[in-house]
Amino acid sequence: MADKHRGHNEGSVYFDKSRDQWVVAITMSPGKRKKFYFEKKADALRKKNEALRELEQGTLPTGNQRKLGEFIENWLENVHKENLRISPYVKYKKLVRYIVAGLGEVWLQKLTPLQVQQFYAKKRKDGLSSKTVHEIHGVLHLALKHAVRWNYISRNVCELVDSPRVVSRKGTPLSVEQAKKLVESLKGHRLESVVLTAMITGARRGEILALRWSDVDMERRVLHILRTVDYIHPYGYVENEPKTKSGKRLIDLPEFYLALLKKYKVKQERQRRKVGDKWENRDLVFADMTGGYLSPSHLNDDFGKLVKDASLPHLPFHDLRHSAATILLSMGIHPKVIQELLGHSDISITLGIYGHLFPTMGQGVAQKWDGVFGEQ
Repeated sequence: MADKHRGHNEGSVYFDKSRDQWVVAITMSPGKRKKFYFEKKADALRKKNEALRELEQGTLPTGNQRKLGEFIENWLENVHKENLRISPYVKYKKLVRYIVAGLGEVWLQKLTPLQVQQFYAKKRKDGLSSKTVHEIHGVLHLALKHAVRWNYISRNVCELVDSPRVVSRKGTPLSVEQAKKLVESLKGHRLESVVLTAMITGARRGEILALRWSDVDMERRVLHILRTVDYIHPYGYVENEPKTKSGKRLIDLPEFYLALLKKYKVKQERQRRKVGDKWENRDLVFADMTGGYLSPSHLNDDFGKLVKDASLPHLPFHDLRHSAATILLSMGIHPKVIQELLGHSDISITLGIYGHLFPTMGQGVAQKWDGVFGEQ
């Protein structure tokens, strides 16, 4: 048996009869050693050289072994949670549950790229969307980045894995004719103003449901998008500012819409007086019957029925946002204006979503050149 009492940055290989295994012992510092176990001596010798090299480079993990599930749950709750608002935190918890269920029992130090890649493939086979699997990858990658930083592991295996490609869902925007048909069918309905707001402004559902009358400037004919709201179990309704600086924006409003909004406000005031002290003074533009938030899920359900009653193809409420963009593009509105309207942080996002709607743009450029040089 080799001498176990070696100096700092040294290692030994010996056979342990009680375990019937070859042992690699690396001296990390005086009185502190790290051991690895192998069936074959050749594997042990290779590991000793590898471990000494990592120790010299400062990349040899020094932490105690722990299961991936235990580590990532602790990381989220005690480290990363303080960086997150409620909505993303709840989302992270859901993504971490997927990781714990699939890889939680794997030792953190023994996690391999193949295990991660196979885990992603299984999640897709089980029916998870490409976007969700991509988000799982992002959470796991970030958690393992911290594990490397804390020297629990020597490498982030997610960097050796193909990041799941997101397959975007194709929206089903309304044509101008379909939009007119929907608007006509909504006349007098309690959701008429809500739907028109989405169609005209391109605002997201959460942004619309968080609108206050103080955000509407009737004289200047503009709407301020300043916040968003969503119902998050078990926290209830949670308001946040938009995720990006460009999310806060000013939107010009057409005259016909302002006239509709003024009539809607009169009806709301009538309802407020009817309810009396039970009215919630939130100053919400689109409130329920007692002044509280409109339920996002109920809005989705009610809107689905309205679309069906109008004999139009199935249309999620969110696709009214796409409808606003595509209709404006069909009118010749510049993509930069569409970007600012939708609150995209970069025009590349806008072009990535709606670029396919410009198949004849090159033709227009060609015609311009014909006008300059074509007849000489």
